[in-house]
Amino acid sequence: MSPAKVVSLVPSVSETLVALGVAPIACTRFCDLPGVRTVGGTKNVDVDAVVALAPDLVVVNDEENRIEDARVLEARGVALHSMSPRSVADVGPEVCALADALGVEVPVPFEDWPAWIIETRTEPTRTAFVPIWRRPWMSLGADTYGSSLLAHIGITNVCADASDRYPEVALADIAGRHPTLALLPSEPYAFTERHARDVAVALAGVPISFVDGRDLFWWGIRTPAAADRLRMLT
Repeated sequence: MSPAKVVSLVPSVSETLVALGVAPIACTRFCDLPGVRTVGGTKNVDVDAVVALAPDLVVVNDEENRIEDARVLEARGVALHSMSPRSVADVGPEVCALADALGVEVPVPFEDWPAWIIETRTEPTRTAFVPIWRRPWMSLGADTYGSSLLAHIGITNVCADASDRYPEVALADIAGRHPTLALLPSEPYAFTERHARDVAVALAGVPISFVDGRDLFWWGIRTPAAADRLRMLT
């Protein structure tokens, strides 16, 4: 039986909870759940507000949320469930673990995630530059869900050899890596046509596509459909 009251401090999780049939009683202001009470942002959680709701479970993530907030919640007797996938392979087990914690059914195709991965994996045919920030320009390293999702659909991240998970980059260096496309996401930085012009100058002749940042970075129930949408877009 699912907990009566669940708080989500992770946008991906909020979306996944709803798909599992569990309506969060509160979430962050970055979660796409109109009408649901918010308890601050992912990095500045209103801990007192969360505790006051007396939730049965609070779902957190080690990248989105601060460890200090998680520790305070635990110290105040709040039960936490952490979801922190770093790759597409991690997503299925994480969704299954969440469903188990809530006492709900695991949806298709997550109940046999290895089979879904084998059936939908695409051999690499393209390389991409994916900026996630500017001033400074930043991109994705290998140990990230976004990079893994691109690899799953046959797109090699040109910054996958970076030692940092989110490395600072120079567009001149990116040009020397010869990407075959550039993908500009809508979040965490909202890239526009103005930014695309800067990229186009630096990466002469490289096709540029705008992508929904949620499809690249929101893991969970979204992953299978996001992979399909990214395939069609690119």
